[in-house]
Amino acid sequence: MAKIGFIGLGNMGGPMAANLVKAGHAVSGFDINTKALDLLAEAGGRIAGSSAAAANGADVVITMLPAGEHVREVFLNQGGLIDVVKGDGPLLIDCSTIDVDSARTVTAAAEAAGLAMLDAPVSGGTVGAQNGTLTFMVGGSDNAFALGRPILEAMGKNIFHAGGPGAGQAVKICNNMMLAINMVGVSEGFILAQKLGLDWDKLHAICATATSNSWALSNYCPAPGPVPAAPSNRDYAPGFMAALMVKDVKLSQAAAAATGAPTPLAAKALSFYQQVVEAGDGARDFSVVFRWLAGQSRE
Repeated sequence: MAKIGFIGLGNMGGPMAANLVKAGHAVSGFDINTKALDLLAEAGGRIAGSSAAAANGADVVITMLPAGEHVREVFLNQGGLIDVVKGDGPLLIDCSTIDVDSARTVTAAAEAAGLAMLDAPVSGGTVGAQNGTLTFMVGGSDNAFALGRPILEAMGKNIFHAGGPGAGQAVKICNNMMLAINMVGVSEGFILAQKLGLDWDKLHAICATATSNSWALSNYCPAPGPVPAAPSNRDYAPGFMAALMVKDVKLSQAAAAATGAPTPLAAKALSFYQQVVEAGDGARDFSVVFRWLAGQSRE
């Protein structure tokens, strides 16, 4: 079993680290939130006093951080993890969802220091993190992927090698852009159905077997009722917060602008999620866009 340093023990990172402990790995974790550290200790992990302490002597160092600037800060700045661990030669795995340029910049710095690195963002939300059923979208060299796959398999069930450095992040922002658009479409369909006097349960049963079926409809229905386990039946408790969806769709729009890709539906969806956040629901599940749309007029 591996010695793993884990930095970033929030709603996603905490359960992921706990699953590594369950798999028999020795996990040393760090987070600025002391409650997150306590939860790791309860799961059988060791609390570290800093990122460097968590990474010291590790075979694998995993980060799960909010944004690109945090990843660059942890890995690249003076006293950053790449300088700290380069003598030990661990595999570095960043599971944050960040911009492609940051992922490639950090990986290039790691490789220049003789370290293998993967960008490995995830899909599956907090439920997937808790149950160890996440999907990992992985960018990096073939060798780094082969080294990292057994570790990722302790936290997820679908592990995909998307390509070279940054490819994992590229897949993730495309995936979340499509999900954001899809959730708005499903929401509009259920709102229209209600106006037409349809029963949501019957609509769901029919559409889940028809051409409009999707994960957002069949597994994560934004209308309360049809899918008991969906956040819509728990007052939109996340799940995946609307504020995080705004962050991810913004990443997709920055990439679209840089490459000249036309994404008008994503731009429109982003404006909806931004208004959800501005209305005070940024900490609720992103499917709360249904409730926001339901309160809008046709005009």
